[in-house]
Amino acid sequence: MSNDYYETLEINRNATDADIKKAYRRLALKFHPKRNREPGSSQKFTQLGEAYDVLSDPRKKATYDKFGEEGLRGGIPLEFASNGTWSSKYVYHGNPDQTFKQFFGGDNPFADFYTNDVPLQFGGLQPQVAKTQDTPIERDLHLCLDDLFHGCTKKIKISRRVMNDDGCTSSIKDKILSIDVKPGWNEGTRITFPKEGDQGPNSIPADIVFIVRQKTHPLFVRHNNDLIYKAKITLEMALTGFSVDVQTLDGRLLSVLINDIVHPRYQKVLSGEGMPLSKNPSQRGNLIITFDLKFPETLSAERKYLIKQALSFKD
Repeated sequence: MSNDYYETLEINRNATDADIKKAYRRLALKFHPKRNREPGSSQKFTQLGEAYDVLSDPRKKATYDKFGEEGLRGGIPLEFASNGTWSSKYVYHGNPDQTFKQFFGGDNPFADFYTNDVPLQFGGLQPQVAKTQDTPIERDLHLCLDDLFHGCTKKIKISRRVMNDDGCTSSIKDKILSIDVKPGWNEGTRITFPKEGDQGPNSIPADIVFIVRQKTHPLFVRHNNDLIYKAKITLEMALTGFSVDVQTLDGRLLSVLINDIVHPRYQKVLSGEGMPLSKNPSQRGNLIITFDLKFPETLSAERKYLIKQALSFKD
């Protein structure tokens, strides 16, 4: 079931940030389960928390307004993440009480709101609210095989909410994150930038985590630290020998002589010609050459006879 966050907060799409806050405050107090015992109030309270979590964040709101809930939850590619849109896959943390506490700066907006749950405080002292860190923000970092072979530096621009000097209001500011890609990094390698997420008055900024995703290469398939190269050969080449030229990722041309009879599972292994080992780049995996054997589609009677003669082995 899709959510209309504007409808949930009972506001229109032209609502200002102040309108969004005002609507959430009114409805959150109305439907809080500890004040409203009617059936469905808890579910409504959760929906309000998610709606406010999205519409109060300029980047999430921009993505929702442009791409809808599907784009917000599915994520959009970084190259389309302009105008501050949210490029990660959005998932609500599912804790509306956390959203409520972050909004009010505590869980006791009125003196008598939780009198059954929080001991009375004397001298005007209020219990401190323990700050919790927001859920990590994960983004894919797509790298070509050459970048993972040689290593490189990637600079990524992010937009995040930063608290102003008054400690109450915030603004969106850009920041450049620099990633030093090490030779031999594998698919799934995680690079964490601690507390680089949005700042808030009552929360610890989330970590931003980039996850390496390897792009497809036109010549090689990577398997751990090995590189696999598939050469296309004919039956004649498989039976009589041939050489294979392989252009390596570091620009060398390897001419590999094959004198063996090549069968479908035959492989030629070249030690030390694969990917660098991430923990020891001076060492490398293997280059494995496999073969795509192409048989002739038709043979004349004369050719069949000649092949039989050539392959007739006598003791």
